[in-house]
Amino acid sequence: MYVCMCNAVTDHDIRREVADGVRTFAELQARTGCSDCCGCCEPEARAILQQALTQVPFPLPLVAA
Repeated sequence: MYVCMCNAVTDHDIRREVADGVRTFAELQARTGCSDCCGCCEPEARAILQQALTQVPFPLPLVAA
């Protein structure tokens, strides 16, 4: 689904960017241009970003034995 019509950014693009290391909305904007034109997509883009971040498997910290 297209989220940002101005820059042709899809929900898949947002999820892929999260998988590639994006952790903040500012990083998403820098990599995709999402919401840097009219801004109408910002709430939806932020929601998809947050949802994608909850699904990222963060590595467990190493514990010294």
